[in-house]
Amino acid sequence: MTSPIPLAHATLDEADITAALRVLRGCRLVQGPEVAAFEVEFATLVDGRECVAVNSGTSALWLSLLALGIGTGDEVVLPAFTFAGTAAAVRLTGADCVFADIDPRTFCLDAASAAAAIGPRTAALLPVHLYGHPAAMHDLVPLARRRGLALVEDAAQAHAAVLDGRPVGGFGDAAAFSFYPTKNMQAVEGGLVATADPELARALRLLRNHGAQERYRHERVGTNARMSDVNAAIARSQLRRLDERTTARRRNADRLDAALADVPGIITTWTAPGARHVRHQYTIRVREAALSRDEFAEELSALGIGNAVHYPVPLHRSPAYRAALDLPHSDRAAAEVLSLPVHPHLSESDLDRIAGAVTALARGKKATT
Repeated sequence: MTSPIPLAHATLDEADITAALRVLRGCRLVQGPEVAAFEVEFATLVDGRECVAVNSGTSALWLSLLALGIGTGDEVVLPAFTFAGTAAAVRLTGADCVFADIDPRTFCLDAASAAAAIGPRTAALLPVHLYGHPAAMHDLVPLARRRGLALVEDAAQAHAAVLDGRPVGGFGDAAAFSFYPTKNMQAVEGGLVATADPELARALRLLRNHGAQERYRHERVGTNARMSDVNAAIARSQLRRLDERTTARRRNADRLDAALADVPGIITTWTAPGARHVRHQYTIRVREAALSRDEFAEELSALGIGNAVHYPVPLHRSPAYRAALDLPHSDRAAAEVLSLPVHPHLSESDLDRIAGAVTALARGKKATT
């Protein structure tokens, strides 16, 4: 029987396990030297910006907004087509979400739609570097500056992505990263904020630790969003292999793009000029193929080929965030997108099997593997 091909391959290798054991055998488990070292090492990915490690990507976004003073009465403009954690971070501050549409080629926030969504209560823009593709920061940064808005990057899926020679995480007032197991690098769980503002970094360090940098000297109301040294040790180990794994992801995506380029009913991925897409997800569109997108997903699953819809419901249509908006590109993406395996552990035969199955199904043939 042919082995299944998982959508993601979230493994810890011996170096990661050894790093974790080193910490577990010591006595510094939380907010210790491993966290400090990881913050310094990750800074090399974000133009040397100051980094503040936290316990999750959602916390990284939430605390970034809080540190910037975003709260009740404010509005934050963000894309409707993204993971719900982006919107949750806004709502957890007490601010309101204002959803804008996406660029249909990149799936990232469209600058013209974002500009149209700005109102008198808008305090920040929150673009998402979705699937590992940089958002249009060359348009969004000037927009934020002209309108006097804070700019927070959701870089949870985009470690080491680059736009016009500049790394994501190096554009906004703050940028949030995630180290969830399915991300391009993981820490089992964890997050991090990068910023060029030392005062903002200090506020973040207070917020993650009950408002204190010195024990029992609470300067402001904070929470417990600390990263453990076990997580940081794993993240440091993973960071050393990020470039190698990113190269493999990009190579796998290029191979799938080439194999699927002329398949009827399949729209392959697009990378903007000047962008380095790090391929967190390999997401095609299924449009006017022999099968619907959902039928496609069912057939691939039956063949043992992992897949997922990221994301089936745009947030302006989700019960938690429902808004009466006309965002046609977000609606269409939700109806058409399908993510296929692209992780570094795929073999050439795996890639051939994925491409062969997609091609056969798109042409109305029964695929076999």
